[in-house]
Amino acid sequence: MSRFQLHERISDIPAPAWDALAGNGNPFLRHAFLAGLERTGCLRRDWGWTPLHAALWEGGRLVAAAPAYLKTNSHGEFVFDHAWAHAWQRQGLPYYPKWLCAVPYTPVTGPRLLAVDEAARASLIEAMRGHAREAGLSGLHVNFLPETEAGVFGGDWLEREDVQFHWRRDPRWRDFQDFADALDRRKRKNLLAERRKVTDAGIELRIVHGDEAGDADLAEAHALYCLTFTDKGNAPALTLEFFRHLAQAMPRALVLVLARQHGETVAAATCLRGPDRLYGRYWGSRVDVPGLHFETCYHQGIAYCLDQGIDAFEPGAQGEHKLARGFLPVLTRSRHWVAEAGFVEPLRAWCAEERAHARRYAAALAQRHNPYRVPPALAAC
Repeated sequence: MSRFQLHERISDIPAPAWDALAGNGNPFLRHAFLAGLERTGCLRRDWGWTPLHAALWEGGRLVAAAPAYLKTNSHGEFVFDHAWAHAWQRQGLPYYPKWLCAVPYTPVTGPRLLAVDEAARASLIEAMRGHAREAGLSGLHVNFLPETEAGVFGGDWLEREDVQFHWRRDPRWRDFQDFADALDRRKRKNLLAERRKVTDAGIELRIVHGDEAGDADLAEAHALYCLTFTDKGNAPALTLEFFRHLAQAMPRALVLVLARQHGETVAAATCLRGPDRLYGRYWGSRVDVPGLHFETCYHQGIAYCLDQGIDAFEPGAQGEHKLARGFLPVLTRSRHWVAEAGFVEPLRAWCAEERAHARRYAAALAQRHNPYRVPPALAAC
């Protein structure tokens, strides 16, 4: 007999049991990553994040689980629903709190409903929806789920899609020059010119994993990450303790791209990696050097993937400018259940229009702005 349980700390769920369900493909779903967010001060109630993870147990065996959070705002989600919140408000209804199944601050597709089989996965999502209804929450939202999990949601769930830009490796590419040669002439010329500007500015770049990074490297990467947020008037959520935690708990998953000029670290990109995929996450710079952002955040990541035999590189959300650097449009997915029956059909029509727009946009970009001379033979992943 299955037992549904809510956990206010992921540390209440044994790490081996969680990781057995999550697998090792996506670093953001690892127990160490999620527990680190909670332990090092990255998730604050006054910022809208209250952990409320869902688990399905059979005796002492974990058969399904989901990273989930009560939200009192839509900060750090990357599936934008502010218009929904305003619609609720206009009707005098509370939109918050809502329940979100996702990885905080992480617009990365990956497993959301971890389970031993499809039956356990279906039971988990039904139990979660039942709790959302009983608790009087406005809805349950599952962001950036993989297509393989989409079949568990019934017709009363709303479907949303958006577009990101990902790089995929052609197995025929031996190095960065092979990749550059596959681009059309103008894009290849511009890309190589960007790289020369960085070199001419005296910038030297190196890539280190967590177990190769000194504490000064971690402190610099974190300080530069903070600089990006404060320059834009936002508060950085991730702490230096979290960066140190990743270096210790997930040493080979943490990848830092560090740029030095005149002996000083002036820019950095913080990435995570799985067995076959690199994820670009955070960036910052103290200097204004033409092309430095593209070199640190994109070109170095592509070179790393080619060197390591990694099949795909996801550099983060949005960014049509990534097309010119070999990234192609892909669709991302989310599913949403809302408690207020009167909103369901209007939102269903709204979501259908949004999906159609996202698909037209992705198709048009792929057709009219494809950066390659000929379509690459993309690695399966």
